[in-house]
Amino acid sequence: MKRFYYLLIGFILFSCEPTKITRVWADKEVMPKKYKKILVLGLLTEKEVELSDKIENYVADNLREMGYLTLASNKIFTPGTLNKNDTAAAMSMLLKNGFDAVLTIVLLDKKKEPYYVPGKITDNPRSGDYSRFDKYYNAVAERIYAKGYYGEETKYIWENNFYDLYNKKMIYSARSRSFDFASMEVLAKNYGFLMAKSLVEKNILKSPGSEED
Repeated sequence: MKRFYYLLIGFILFSCEPTKITRVWADKEVMPKKYKKILVLGLLTEKEVELSDKIENYVADNLREMGYLTLASNKIFTPGTLNKNDTAAAMSMLLKNGFDAVLTIVLLDKKKEPYYVPGKITDNPRSGDYSRFDKYYNAVAERIYAKGYYGEETKYIWENNFYDLYNKKMIYSARSRSFDFASMEVLAKNYGFLMAKSLVEKNILKSPGSEED
């Protein structure tokens, strides 16, 4: 459990926030509890299987670090096992396998977005002798007209829902956005930390070290 805290501290200190939660809803009538077995289920297209598996694995790993028996769906179910056209059968299978909660991961949108990097930037506009207009004008013009460049990054919009299977209802929902400026691995890793932390902060899961039910 200590390892989870060390990893979390490292994440807070060194992360450039590639993923950020933008909206959260939690059922205020629900008390935080210790679930016996949680399934992390990614609902992405076949083209995003690799990303889905990575995120499932990191979310599950972080919840296990908190003391929860959590499994990624890609580790126990073959593709197509949870048939989207037969929700009753899927629900029955989850309960039969001992799951009492499911955290879903859905990719709502993915698109390329351009960004511009100026050629010359300074965060101290008064760093020179600007007492004369000509000096100020020349200094500003040098920054403005320096050649910059355009880049492109991928923006992901996510939705996460947490379902209590025995009460048969959703008790948590979050929207988030992320950018893969580093790598798919970094995106998935940071996403895993964020989701695990949010579920505790919103009183869905009991925090590490709390008394057992």
